[in-house]
Amino acid sequence: MSKLFTKRFYLSLVLVALMAFSVQAQTSISGSVVDGNTKEPLLGVSILVKGKVVGTISDTGGNYKLNVSTAPPLTLVFSMVGYTSSEIEINEANVEGLEVILEESAIMGQEVVVAASRVEESILQSPVSIEKMDILAVKNSASDSYYKSIANLKGVDVTSSSVNFQVINARGFSSTGNTRFVQMTDGMDTQAPALNFPVGNLNGPSELDVEGLELIPGAASALYGPSAFNGVLLVTSKNPFEYQGLSAMYKIGVNHIGGDEEIGEPGSPQPMHMAAIRYAKAFNDKFAFKVNVAYSRAEDWHGTNYDDKNIAFQGNYARNPAYDGVHTYGDDGTTNLALLSLSPSVSAAISAGISGATGAPTAITDAYAQNLPNLTVGRKGFEEQYLVDYGAENLKINTALHYRLNDRMELSYTLNYGYGTTVYTGAQRYSLSNFSIMQHKLELKGDNFFVKGYTTQENSGDSYIADLVGYSVNSVATGNYSNWFGIYGTGVGAGILGQVAAAQGGNPTYNQAIVDAIVGNQAAMDAITDAAFAAAQATALEPGTPAFDAAKAAALGANISDGGARFNDKSNFYHAEGQFDFKNQIDFMDLQAGASFRQYNLKSNGTIFADADGGIAIKEYGAYLQASKRLISDNLKLSGSLRFDKNENFDGQLNPRLSAVYTVAQTHNFRASYQTGFRNPTTQGQHIDLNVITAQLIGGLAQYGEKYKITENAYTIESVNSMTQGVIEGDPTAPTRLVPFTEHKEVKPEQIRSIEFGYRSNINNKLFFDAAVYFNQFDDFISQIRVRKASGPFTGTATDQAVVASLLSGDNTNTFQVYTNNTQTVKAKGATLGIDYLFDGGYKFGANYNWNKLDDASLDAGFLNDFNTPEHKYNVSFGNREIIKDLGFNVTYRWQDAFHWESSFAQGPVDAVGTVDAQVSYKLKNLKSILKLGGSNLTNERYVLNYGGPRMGAIYYLSITFDQFMN
Repeated sequence: MSKLFTKRFYLSLVLVALMAFSVQAQTSISGSVVDGNTKEPLLGVSILVKGKVVGTISDTGGNYKLNVSTAPPLTLVFSMVGYTSSEIEINEANVEGLEVILEESAIMGQEVVVAASRVEESILQSPVSIEKMDILAVKNSASDSYYKSIANLKGVDVTSSSVNFQVINARGFSSTGNTRFVQMTDGMDTQAPALNFPVGNLNGPSELDVEGLELIPGAASALYGPSAFNGVLLVTSKNPFEYQGLSAMYKIGVNHIGGDEEIGEPGSPQPMHMAAIRYAKAFNDKFAFKVNVAYSRAEDWHGTNYDDKNIAFQGNYARNPAYDGVHTYGDDGTTNLALLSLSPSVSAAISAGISGATGAPTAITDAYAQNLPNLTVGRKGFEEQYLVDYGAENLKINTALHYRLNDRMELSYTLNYGYGTTVYTGAQRYSLSNFSIMQHKLELKGDNFFVKGYTTQENSGDSYIADLVGYSVNSVATGNYSNWFGIYGTGVGAGILGQVAAAQGGNPTYNQAIVDAIVGNQAAMDAITDAAFAAAQATALEPGTPAFDAAKAAALGANISDGGARFNDKSNFYHAEGQFDFKNQIDFMDLQAGASFRQYNLKSNGTIFADADGGIAIKEYGAYLQASKRLISDNLKLSGSLRFDKNENFDGQLNPRLSAVYTVAQTHNFRASYQTGFRNPTTQGQHIDLNVITAQLIGGLAQYGEKYKITENAYTIESVNSMTQGVIEGDPTAPTRLVPFTEHKEVKPEQIRSIEFGYRSNINNKLFFDAAVYFNQFDDFISQIRVRKASGPFTGTATDQAVVASLLSGDNTNTFQVYTNNTQTVKAKGATLGIDYLFDGGYKFGANYNWNKLDDASLDAGFLNDFNTPEHKYNVSFGNREIIKDLGFNVTYRWQDAFHWESSFAQGPVDAVGTVDAQVSYKLKNLKSILKLGGSNLTNERYVLNYGGPRMGAIYYLSITFDQFMN
């Protein structure tokens, strides 16, 4: 979608809105709203005309006045969170002094939700599992932020890459960048265009402006299209017509309590600051605006996992010569010393080095250079603390302008902007430094329709890959890694020669038997490899030195495409969408229809995609139809929806959803649904073209396979590794282990089919019960494979030795990691159970249990099992908004089972963890403020949520919130 198209689209919205404007007869209503218990006036009560968009709120004295461009009769709806709504029918054109009494109530199971069917419906009769946090749940959250408290909902998993970057998932196959989950804020998809996953709450509303959120755990592509594979989160901010006035919040906190300096954590507690302000105002119930600004800053959680990813190479060595720490960078990439002799030039250089170090003639040292031991080695890396920016900060600006054209239509403009620095764990550890994402939306909506257009634009700022910084700094010391391995090989060869000479009374002549004895003597090899490592590392740069800082600055000052570590991405997408509800035209059934169009404009300037020549465009569109009908005295609700989506690079996708909800005795609701979903390959899965040193990452479209000719003289990486081991072992038949890679199957969308059964009930407005069980089947999993190209074909002649040698080591010139699909079918299942009970006196108890299980029997050998979800998990909460006058509290305990985490970055165990969040609040009514003291993970248990993620601890905080309309 070009900029011209975008401008025309927005202009069309305005013109349609203006054409619809008309002046009609008016009805005038005025009066007051009071609390049924205290008889005190209620401030900020929402007063809306049912079936219209017009409305107002009660002022600081509880008074209201509303002019409606519609003749009576009409119905006013008075509502406020924490109170029972009231509907008043107006039959006169001029009504004065109308007093409305609202009764305070803790309502359970009577909430209205939108996400499940894209229309308003009771949560009890939702056709699928759905979770909701209303404005009171947000305010009473015990976590240090409402976004983190989403982890307390049923069927939800939250992982974390940093202090301000949480990733939400449901029902398995989780990751730290979840491309299988859709998050929307005020109807805008919050995914970053070049990453294709939501960036947490970096540009979402602050707790001052969030009205609530709804979450669907499970497939939802039938209504929400691509990527709604594992679930959908809808976050809704406050409408400036309904929530007016000034509010402000300041929160001070502390983290890194009891930090361990020896492993790279701060040795003293670190301060955290968060401030937010919101102002909204309406004029004559026609025009309203709001402005929100929020800023936070903290010392981020540190990556301190130094587990060895190459532990398989250690053998009996005291120190693994091939050590590669999870959170150390620059040690990526290893080689086996036995392979160095296969290159005549490298072997000659090592022989000369051994000669120089020992004084032995090259006629003798040649044998040592050509017979280096079977030993895999790697460079020393740098701890993450020296390479990553831990100054986590987040600035958010959210504004909106709303104009009511008439009683039936409202036009609005929304801006969401987020800027900051955070850490993200993906295929590598990324420091998102001075990163920003901005969204603009123009929307026209009425009681039965909406049409909107928005754009999402990201700017990578100074973001970089920590691994590449470490690699670049190490390269400064020895020029390149080949030089380093040569120095290491020289040291090992010289060490072995010295041992041989000692055993032969000073004679350095090569003796295979003695060499074998030395190599088999672990103490001797520990000494030799330690000395060789020290010699190779002699020129390495040390953190904190001017030379290290200069090398790091050079890496951060250059783009990846120019040999540095920095991204240069300014990708964006444009989206247009509309929906129409035929409720005013059809009364025998409910019918909705909608359509959408999106265009990605990728522009990474060659640092992620093959777009250095100006950018890449990807278009996709979709349309859906949904119908529902009530039968058997309205106790049975049948629903069905069908959506078609087409991405220009893939076949069209047809996704149906069928559901039934049966209500027994008004309180018991049984549901069943069949849903489907799909996920298009991400923009990276389609178009990435990135040098990551040990390989070239390329998109799964046919054009990239053709560009690099990856099926010519190419072999699977597994067979190359097997052959390499055979060469090391001296097996003359090693080349026969190679498996040719002759066909590249272009990547395509992955699929899910899901069946769910559930039950909900609300008994006497005291007990809310919700249970569900699901069965998922996945096909065409999107994955990546590695292949390596030889220098030429095998010919059965002497040149074959050079062909074999060309396969023994890999870099981005001969090794390619390409997106494709796994052909197997994978199955998973799970269940959720939740209860909420309201005791007398306002005490509320809640508990839920989640079970998720991957069918291991359905997995083929070699499948990367990134289910990454604990099998068992539960949450327990207890609280009261007002124990005694103005004093409230809330406590939550969260526990999850241990599980195994697998990703392309790191694989390993995630231990079981249980944490306690708690808060107490006190109303300062004279100041219209609430004081809140609390903590997340009160016991300061040190834990990780994903293997390769940061080590986290407690956050203790104190906040004060002012609200002009606080009752």
